[in-house]
This record gives sequence, C-alpha cells and structure tokens, in this order.
Amino acid sequence: MLPKLGALAATVALMSACSGGMSDDGETDDQQPAAGESQASDGGGMGSDEDMDDMDMDPAANLVGAGCADYASMVPDGDGSVEGMSQDPLSVAASNNPLLTTLTSAVSGELNPDVNLVDTLDGDEFTVFAPVDDAFGAIPEDDLNALVMDADSLSTVLTYHVVPGQITPDEIADSTQTTVQGEDVEITGSGDELMVNGSTVICGGVQTQNATVYLVDTVLMPPSMADAS
Repeated sequence: MLPKLGALAATVALMSACSGGMSDDGETDDQQPAAGESQASDGGGMGSDEDMDDMDMDPAANLVGAGCADYASMVPDGDGSVEGMSQDPLSVAASNNPLLTTLTSAVSGELNPDVNLVDTLDGDEFTVFAPVDDAFGAIPEDDLNALVMDADSLSTVLTYHVVPGQITPDEIADSTQTTVQGEDVEITGSGDELMVNGSTVICGGVQTQNATVYLVDTVLMPPSMADAS
C-alpha cells in the first residue's frame, strides 16, 4: 500500500540524565562505616551525585549530530530549547520542539483519534528516534494520508521508533536495538556520524524527563511493512 514510503524509509516517536562514616574527629566508629558503605552501595547503581549534577546542569553534555548547533541557534532558550526539553515529559517536550509538529500530532491522536500514545510515552523511560517534519514531508501525500487513516499501520510505524530504556549516544553506537513494535533497528557509526537504519541522526542525545531523543531525517519503516509493500 505504501511503496513510496517503503522506499523512502530508512520518526516516532517521540525528546534526562543522574559518604562516609567519619566522626567529627576524623575517626570511624563501629556503626558509621556500615552506614557509609550502604550509602556508597546505593549510590553506585545510580551514578555519582557529581554525574547527576553535571547532567542536570548541562543537558547538552551528550549531544551528537551535525544539526545540534543549528538547532541551538534556532531555539536558544525557552521550552523548546535543549535545556527546556529536559524539564518536561516526552510528549510535552516534543510538542515544544518546532521540528516535531507532525510527530507530535501523530502520537497525540490529532491525526487519528484511534492512535494516542501520550500516556504510554510519558509513563516509562524510552529512547526515541523522532522524525522531523521534513521527514514526513518527503512522503507523498497520498501515501501519508493512507498511513494516517490506518490506525494499526500508524501505530506499528510509530512504535517502531521507540526503544525501551534510555540509551546514551556512546552506548547506542554500532548496535542493534529491539523496538517497542518488536522488530529491530540497526544503529551504525558514532558521534556526529550516527545513523539509524541508514537515516541520519540530525541531533541525538536530547534529554527529556523520561526519554533520550534522536532527531532523524527519515520516517523509519518496520521491515515487515517494507517487505509487504
């Protein structure tokens, strides 16, 4: 049904980061070291307080992609900026990004009332390959309309852009990830040359309260749908 979409495919959705048992005289007592060890152990799984502070202070610390600088210039501050997006849950952060208006409409039920993924996307931690508006614009209008009107197909495509858990650019480079939809995406390259199924990551590692977002330049098609077309 979507041969041109399959040919073009190569975005959903839809865009946050992480003592001692000494007494006052510098000596340890019998109980305080145990408490200190417990605190150190608890902290070890979450990352250090310093790491968490660094990510809270600088949401742009892990950004990759040739388009990040342009986006920062276009939206230097406010809710849609990199810093602003880090303060909001995924659906809100995406809605404030001027490059993700079509994706936001697709996941919120605006394009098809039978496809509303907002509660799901805001309810857990995800990594999202988010197609920008130009990616949707590259799809022939008839093909896009057909996709939008088919709730099952639209849900399949959107959930193919979502991976459980937050994955940093360093962790995701040159890897295979299984999507919420059930099929895999292939990530190649690293740093500013990161690609997903052959699609360019415009800017990746963008943080929201509950997700790590990679803006991509193409709507990704699940292999099963591409083969069927």
